[in-house]
Amino acid sequence: MTPAIRQYLVITGNYWAFTLTDGALRMLVVLHFHQLGYSPLEIALLFIFYEFFGVVTNLVGGYLGARIGLNRTMNLGLFLQVLALGMLAVPAAMLTVPWVMAAQALSGIAKDLNKMSAKSGIKLLVPDEQQGKLYKWVAILTGSKNTLKGVGFFLGGVLLMAAGFKGAVIIMGAGLLVVWLASLFLLKQELGKSKAKAKFTDILSKSRAINVLSAARLFLFGARDVWFVVALPVYLHTVFGWDFWKVGGFMATWIIGYGFIQTIAPRITGNMEGKQPAVLWAAALAVIPAAIAIGLMAGWSPQVVVIGGLLLFGVLFAINSSLHSYLIVSYARGDGVSLDVGFYYMSNAAGRLLGTILSGWVYQAYGLEACLWISAGLVAMAATLASGLPEKQARQTKQI
Repeated sequence: MTPAIRQYLVITGNYWAFTLTDGALRMLVVLHFHQLGYSPLEIALLFIFYEFFGVVTNLVGGYLGARIGLNRTMNLGLFLQVLALGMLAVPAAMLTVPWVMAAQALSGIAKDLNKMSAKSGIKLLVPDEQQGKLYKWVAILTGSKNTLKGVGFFLGGVLLMAAGFKGAVIIMGAGLLVVWLASLFLLKQELGKSKAKAKFTDILSKSRAINVLSAARLFLFGARDVWFVVALPVYLHTVFGWDFWKVGGFMATWIIGYGFIQTIAPRITGNMEGKQPAVLWAAALAVIPAAIAIGLMAGWSPQVVVIGGLLLFGVLFAINSSLHSYLIVSYARGDGVSLDVGFYYMSNAAGRLLGTILSGWVYQAYGLEACLWISAGLVAMAATLASGLPEKQARQTKQI
């Protein structure tokens, strides 16, 4: 086993462990506070700081990664998640909205430090001429992460029923603490530290390709979260009458399948190169939420329309996400890679923030159909922006 593969396994293991707790915590907060009588908009507001600080963290985190090394930013992310889980293990009387928002802010910082470090680290472990291998490794990391996030959704629902909110966060915090201690010893020192001293002004990308791709990513993830974060779980519970275990289990299954599709995206897209696949797959995705909205408005069976449409949406969204994840790692510079990746994932976090706010507000005011129409419009914007990607920076994805 080569040193590069060993480091890849350590990075992936860290990312997996973190993602498991992140997915579980998301489901715990949504279901627990819905159970307490919070409205969809109020639940969405609990995640505002989570998403907002994700935007800030990706900008500053990319700079920190270039200055102090990705090993330190990854371990810092793990430790901050342990602290966030500890904040939520307080007595129920202390779980006020400001306190939960503060814990979610800390978790948002932790999540994006971890993600930025993992994605940037892979760029440094694969020779620049092996773009097929890079695409495959990024797809495996991204897909497996989302599969485990789905397992986390299921775990969150199960732990809430079995151990209660406080017991669930204590169990997850203890497990992640063990992972953090192991990572301190296993992760290579100085990974990703820039040879040139990074300036704070470098946090803003000067690459047209990265700027265009980042804008497309913002709209892509806003399109997912506008109906997936708050609207869908509340809809499944209130309209379909599903209990928390079933809601968590269904969304977990969706995320797991979505993650699996991401891992095999290179096989599906084949040797397509340049901006063409990003445009075509986004255009195909835009049709799905619009079709679901039309089906609901026409009075068709909500179970068939929503569940069937969600499965199709998951397949196409996974391919789009995997393509974007590969392109950013491919476009990023070798020295100071975390700056480019951090800027890109800042846009990703901004899209999630936009989608989260809209998910609670639009669903509460206008219903699921309105969320779906907005989703279709946001994906169409992502496709339009992807058409502006420069062909000259396209990478070959052969030998996958």
